[in-house]
Amino acid sequence: MQVVSISSLKGGVGKTSVTTGLASAALAAGIPTLVVDLDPHADASTALGVAADGKLEIGRMLKSPRRAFLEDNVVASAWVRRAAALAGRQNRVLDVAYGGSLSSVYDRPDLGRRDLRRLDMVLNGVEGYGLVLVDCPPSLNGLTRMAWSASNRVLLVAEPGLFSVAGTERTLRAIQVFKQEYAPRLSPAGIVANRVRPSSTEHGYRLEEMRQMFGPLLLSPHVPELANWQQIQGAAHAVHHWPGEAARGTAAIYDELLTSILSPSRELRPRAAMR
Repeated sequence: MQVVSISSLKGGVGKTSVTTGLASAALAAGIPTLVVDLDPHADASTALGVAADGKLEIGRMLKSPRRAFLEDNVVASAWVRRAAALAGRQNRVLDVAYGGSLSSVYDRPDLGRRDLRRLDMVLNGVEGYGLVLVDCPPSLNGLTRMAWSASNRVLLVAEPGLFSVAGTERTLRAIQVFKQEYAPRLSPAGIVANRVRPSSTEHGYRLEEMRQMFGPLLLSPHVPELANWQQIQGAAHAVHHWPGEAARGTAAIYDELLTSILSPSRELRPRAAMR
């Protein structure tokens, strides 16, 4: 089972969008998948169309990780029903450990080693999934570090802009330190360039800069800016279920990215300093 944290130090780069795009690709590919919504804003839970239905949110499970059984508290995404209705795809699995404000109590910088293992304990012994995607808050506080402790891989999300690229470089260095101190099995899954505008000179410049800095860590293809992405998420639909040529193209990109993310680990260090 691959556990992949989707992370960014900078808010607003579309981290949750990438999480849901990959979840959509996994559902289409028939990979049994669990999404852990570790961001207290719970946007991934909303986009995945889940309702609490009497289950415990992830923050409550983190409070008592040895007594709260994850299998009893996951909620099936509404996307599964649509997949069955639209394409006759039965027995597909896309479950969600839904998010909420309770998890914010752990989003502080002073968590000890024992607290950092809480999510790992929640996931311990879970079976039936080929992939776990953890949507992290945009910080390096306790929740993100807790996710890294439980993960095999970290996927970084960046826009092709100055501040986002600089934040990605800092995050890579933070992963390296965290790997040495807490999580020796952790490795990068790569960097997704998100919301790319091909007509933008600035985006073209920054993408070339990212290629020089990060080498094979920068995944291809890049995710273009999709005009109706907010509409897709607001309707709680998978991009693979949304009509239109643009959505089909974006869905194909996430299919390729999912394949790349599940491939062998990449070199951790950036290759060049930022100009």
